[in-house]
Amino acid sequence: MLLPLLLILAAQSTPLPPPAANPTPSPKPADKLPPANALPYEDAEATAVLAPINALFASLAARDGAAIATSVLPDGRATGVAIKPDGSQTVRSLSWAEFAANLKPGPERYEERITDPAIEVDGDIAMVWAPYTFRIDGKVHHCGVDHFDLVRQGGAWKILNVTWSSRTTGCQ
Repeated sequence: MLLPLLLILAAQSTPLPPPAANPTPSPKPADKLPPANALPYEDAEATAVLAPINALFASLAARDGAAIATSVLPDGRATGVAIKPDGSQTVRSLSWAEFAANLKPGPERYEERITDPAIEVDGDIAMVWAPYTFRIDGKVHHCGVDHFDLVRQGGAWKILNVTWSSRTTGCQ
């Protein structure tokens, strides 16, 4: 009985070693951890968070700009960063109304799919980060990463903002 108390006291009185002369460097981008919770989700909360994202993708597939309004909050934005093969970038940011107006009916079939979404929820805000591919008529057109900010209002999740990268090289 006395031994555990002595061990605790000894541990408290042991001086800490001096700081290392060469501290461990910060991780390089290649050493980053994978996105949080990048797992297939099967719980009700994740399903609810993904519902407006899936509805947005259905609106894109139907090429129905008016249907986008059911999935988003009007004050938000859609921002894309296009990365060209030479490494240059262009940034385009649109209101949801502008984004919807650019979606016109046509003969091509659009399909966007995300994989391995990382979903984080804190009360009535959520974030989804996931790689995606965008196909036109079944052929990969471009790919990148989608980042959605969502807000729950009146018990329903809505997309406030989406930001995505877009590249035509290195797509699967």
